[in-house]
Parts: sequence; structure tokens; C-alpha cells
Amino acid sequence: MKRTLKVMAISIGLVGIFALSAEAAPTYIGAAKCKMCHKLQFDTWTSIGTHSKALEIAKASDKRKFDATCLTCHSTNKSETVTGVECEGCHGPGSDYKTIPVMKDRTKSAAAGLTIPTQATCVGCHDSKDHHKAVDIKTAVVHEHKAKK
Repeated sequence: MKRTLKVMAISIGLVGIFALSAEAAPTYIGAAKCKMCHKLQFDTWTSIGTHSKALEIAKASDKRKFDATCLTCHSTNKSETVTGVECEGCHGPGSDYKTIPVMKDRTKSAAAGLTIPTQATCVGCHDSKDHHKAVDIKTAVVHEHKAKK
């Protein structure tokens, strides 16, 4: 009887582990994949350089020493494998919303994990503390649109 209960408990545990692994967390796909459909936004992001070169800027600063805590705001995936703040740094990991049928429907894309940035999104890094320059999302968006022209 005890053996049967142990086998059942182990079986239930394995099923639970399998179910959790089947629902893997969304992953980052990289700005190059976003560029395929969002070329104008990609080109603007690249040309302005504030976010696309965020890691490079942080490492080159002579005002403060670069360390791992800088990656929280200066890299999309909080590691040095992504050289800056890519699309997914503000819009969330794209693996679940990257397909055209999902992206063409705002409700579907939001349900699949697309974040529509708000002022709170910006304040995640731009909180005006220490060297974190405050930004107004409305002004930042206007600046980006002017740069496109």
C-alpha cells in the first residue's frame, strides 16, 4: 500500500514537472527579427543610438564604473549578450507574439505577451535617481518621430 502511494506521488510529481516545462516562459528573439516587419522603427532605433548602443555607452562612461548592476537598464536580457536595449526591452520577449497573424491583431499580440510601453515602462530605468535621466514617454515618442524625417 505504501509503495503504491509513493509510486502515485512520484507519477503526479512527474506529470506536474512535464506540464510546467511544456509552458516555457517567452524568450527574446532579437531586434533583427523585429526589423523584418518594423524596418522604419528599427532604423530609427539604430540611428538615434540611445537605446541601441546603451551597453556600449555604459561601458565607455568615465563617470562611473561599469558592473553587472548596469545590465538591468543597459541590456535587454540583463546580460552582455545583447548589446543594448532592443525592442523587447520595452515590449517584452517576442517569442509568443512574433508571428504576423498575432502581430496584426493588437488584442492577440497583447494576450501573447506584447507590452505596449507606458510612462511606467520608461520609469523602470528612467527614474531620475542617481544617473538615471527622467524621460516623458510623450516627449520621447515625439523626438523619435522627428528623427525619422
